[in-house]
Amino acid sequence: MITQNKGEWSELYVFLKLLGDGVLYAADADLNKIEDLYYPLIEILRKEDEQVKHFVNDSPNIEVKDDMGNILLKLPMLEFETKAKILLDAIKKSDSTFAVPEIEDFMNIVQCTKVKADSLDKSDISLVLHDCKTLREELFGFSIKSRLGSASTLLNPGKTTNFIYKIAGDLSEEQINEVNKTDTRAKLRDRLLKIKDYGCKLLFAGMENENFKANLQMVDSAFPLIISEYLVQYYLGKGSLISELTPKVRAINPCKLNTNMPHLYYEHKMKNFLTDIALGMTPATTWTGEYQATGGYIIVREDGEILCYHLYNHNEFREYLFKNTRFDTPSASRYEFGSIYQENGTNHIKLNLQVRFI
Repeated sequence: MITQNKGEWSELYVFLKLLGDGVLYAADADLNKIEDLYYPLIEILRKEDEQVKHFVNDSPNIEVKDDMGNILLKLPMLEFETKAKILLDAIKKSDSTFAVPEIEDFMNIVQCTKVKADSLDKSDISLVLHDCKTLREELFGFSIKSRLGSASTLLNPGKTTNFIYKIAGDLSEEQINEVNKTDTRAKLRDRLLKIKDYGCKLLFAGMENENFKANLQMVDSAFPLIISEYLVQYYLGKGSLISELTPKVRAINPCKLNTNMPHLYYEHKMKNFLTDIALGMTPATTWTGEYQATGGYIIVREDGEILCYHLYNHNEFREYLFKNTRFDTPSASRYEFGSIYQENGTNHIKLNLQVRFI
């Protein structure tokens, strides 16, 4: 019996619902369906055990073909639509990991051995869509994010995402111990407030991982500095939503820009960063600027509607990411941040970057 969590079952739900609907609708910046912007589905490519199967839209049926074009199976689209509704209901009712025997039986019928297929590239699902702009059929890879379960992570934490700060000002050994021993419920905020109360301030000094630093500099040469200020404000308890912290960073103006001008510099750079992370950038791998999800994002809404941010509606996608992401705090002990340490006779502290959907 197959047991999966809500996010994993959601990927199969997208597969079933798309084959049942035969079309993928676009979303606006607030995740509302744009009724007159949609992409007819031609086929879904699904790779399992080194074999690629083609689920072809031959309305009102779906034809399952092998790589040679041989028809292995033909089923009504209504079957996929019905099974998608059953799976959605199971996802909404269940917690943790769970099995859906009726869906597992249907998977066997349509020759799917896995809930999550092997990736053809770095995306979660590979679709051939009718491109209404070029009037051609094109293969696109989409990442899938589900809002049916707990909020998913956009940028996973690691030691690679630690930012290093020099503590400007004098701290006695007793004060350092006092900071490091602070173990309240909001201990990281309270540690930074103690440092501030002792008359010291944090100055961005670098990053633990030079590769991630270089990746961030692909967004902007000053972007590590910009993010470092966001993190200070977040860990001081000034807010967690990226959209609400942006005006505060603009007011602090770490890049010393002419803020009398109307340019939304910090907002623009943050949107670029979120988009790059969403479509391919990772901390430990050299970022070339090329997107791995060539189509964009598919979002599963709480009501089961699936909508996409195609790269063609790039501005709506950027706005959605900006409005729907926040900073989060991972384990300080696991990723070794949040305590004062000395290096070359100077006090330092690290703060960790993690970005999660709301």
